[in-house]
Amino acid sequence: MKPEVLLSGSSFKEAREFIRKNVKEYYEVEPGYRILDVHIIGVPPLYVGIEGENIVFPYTKPCHGTFVVKIPGSDEIARLRERKRK
Repeated sequence: MKPEVLLSGSSFKEAREFIRKNVKEYYEVEPGYRILDVHIIGVPPLYVGIEGENIVFPYTKPCHGTFVVKIPGSDEIARLRERKRK
């Protein structure tokens, strides 16, 4: 699956603020939180957003920087929402 890149070449803070300002439903997760086979790295707080049936999250690629990407994620959406209830 190819992610849609919403923001590229950003800092951890810029990625966090982008999600906070542009995604209505978002959750704070700890560094190392796994989405599919990707572990999110960064400086807390880290936000993961939900837009319809998609997940929006910061992805850091070593030597390339941090990106905000959007991918389909029905099972991951349920898992994120369940974390909030606990």
